[in-house]
Amino acid sequence: MKARRVKRLDPGASLQEGSARIIALRLAEVRSFIPAALDPRNSKAQHDMRIAAKRLRYVLEATDFCFGKPAETAGRRARELQALLGELHDCDVMLPMVSEHGSDLRAADAAAIRARAGDTPRLDPRLAARARHRTAYRGLDVLSVYLQARRELVFDRFTAFWAQQEQVGTWDRLERAVTRKIDEARERRRAAERIEKARRELEEAERKERAAAQRAWRAAAQLEAVARDGN
Repeated sequence: MKARRVKRLDPGASLQEGSARIIALRLAEVRSFIPAALDPRNSKAQHDMRIAAKRLRYVLEATDFCFGKPAETAGRRARELQALLGELHDCDVMLPMVSEHGSDLRAADAAAIRARAGDTPRLDPRLAARARHRTAYRGLDVLSVYLQARRELVFDRFTAFWAQQEQVGTWDRLERAVTRKIDEARERRRAAERIEKARRELEEAERKERAAAQRAWRAAAQLEAVARDGN
């Protein structure tokens, strides 16, 4: 999953403001996979959510000191979320691999039995009973059952974990913390802009005042010169 680009990220801004904007977007990415990831069949949404949780965790680990306890807690929860979804992904990767390996072994045994039967018109069932890999793919079937059961268990843990974090407000508190920093930075920027505007207006007023004083001085000088010439 490609990460979304963080907009309005100013290299000259403070660490708090920059990291707040990144966290806000990464958190939104994680939450965007709900409710799709709560469908046990949607392994793609769960995998993408795991990647999003990893990105959120990384930025929180680097900048949580800027946002206090809400960020520290969310960082730990993002790590737990990533781990749960990682276990789901492990099962999703292993299940087709186990199935494919079992199919390969069955195909190899079938080919060997067919070759052993030769030109006989009927296949002796006892040949299948002595297939070389018969215990291996039986074990693989058991492993598939275990992986499926494990996936179901981990998925239940994931859904319960997500519901708990929503209930206690883990993500909401983080969102409020970073939004507050963004708003504060925006207000500081606006205040600085107002100060700069007032400074420019004052400079312009002083310039005009100096220009008016110079014009008055020149006018007085001209009057004095005229009076002098008249005398």
